[in-house]
Amino acid sequence: MGKKIRVLVVDDSAVMRHLLTEILNSDPGIEVVGTAPDPYVAREKIKLLNPDVLTLDVEMPRMDGLAFLRNLMRLRPMPVVMCSSLTQHGATVALDALALGAVDFVAKPTVDVAHGIKDAAQEIISKVKMAARAQIRPFVDAAPEIVVADRHDASVVLPRRDAPTHFATTDRIIAIGASTGGTEAIKEVLSHLPADTPGIVISQHIPKAFSGAFALRMDASSVLNVCEARDGQPILAGHAYIAPGDLHLLVVRDGARYQCRLSDGDLVNRHRPSVDVMFRSVAQSAGRNSIGVMLTGMGRDGAEGLKEMREAGASTIAQDENTSVVWGMPGAAWQIGAAQSLHPLTQIAGRISDLAGTPVDAPQRKTHSA
Repeated sequence: MGKKIRVLVVDDSAVMRHLLTEILNSDPGIEVVGTAPDPYVAREKIKLLNPDVLTLDVEMPRMDGLAFLRNLMRLRPMPVVMCSSLTQHGATVALDALALGAVDFVAKPTVDVAHGIKDAAQEIISKVKMAARAQIRPFVDAAPEIVVADRHDASVVLPRRDAPTHFATTDRIIAIGASTGGTEAIKEVLSHLPADTPGIVISQHIPKAFSGAFALRMDASSVLNVCEARDGQPILAGHAYIAPGDLHLLVVRDGARYQCRLSDGDLVNRHRPSVDVMFRSVAQSAGRNSIGVMLTGMGRDGAEGLKEMREAGASTIAQDENTSVVWGMPGAAWQIGAAQSLHPLTQIAGRISDLAGTPVDAPQRKTHSA
């Protein structure tokens, strides 16, 4: 057996430290080497124990988690999985943590913590293992029972069928999928796209309570109008539509127009929203009038859907390994021939603009539709 992943658990709650330790130690590939009730104790234990991964609470005494994370990523960068409550404030803080360099976050329940955190055991274990393999960049400036969801494919939400060979519209659709590291990658892409970019649909693996705050943050950082998608909402140029957490986002045709369709169907690849579901819907509704983009993320969700888009005549690209926090989803897409080309994150927006025929030096202004 290979070397175990050494984890330091940092949380001001003794109950949470015990639960996280129990969950993580239940996996034979992980060892919790220590715990700390606040960042000052954590700082000394990092020096003493040299852990591979840190789980870090957001709200703690003496120094809050974000302030500690900022210092850590500047002075001693290492993989960090944040623990944030399922509240509006928790969502904002989690997104701030990802911007500072945290690899991912676990949503802590606000009621019945012991039961809720055990329900998330597999997610916690997976995210710690993934964090241990992630590319980290310095910031500048009794074991619980583990239940694994069935790994459905996109057919449980949208049956596969051949894409039409002729379309009544030449309007373009851009579809972007991402997971781990995706919140900052999506921000990088959207912030460099011009105001006349074709309509964009986005599926990012994110909890239900966090997707609204994520959409607001993306809207503030882009000349595009970015929102959380609504069922039946028309897809317009200059707009980006983010799948709500816990709902699949599909693109459907309404005459010569495209619309958002939301579905609470089964988890696909253990995710809802699923990138595979969105990509398949774009392949079927837009075919060669679409552009598929796969960004950083853990797992394989979206690889098969991107391949279906390419087979339907779409242009398809993926983020390269060197700039991905985790090269799981884009790597899987590349390996099966779903992506036509790989690009560093900083070049993705330019490539989208080239494919869509919207140069990046187009007028940069935001216009709001009624």
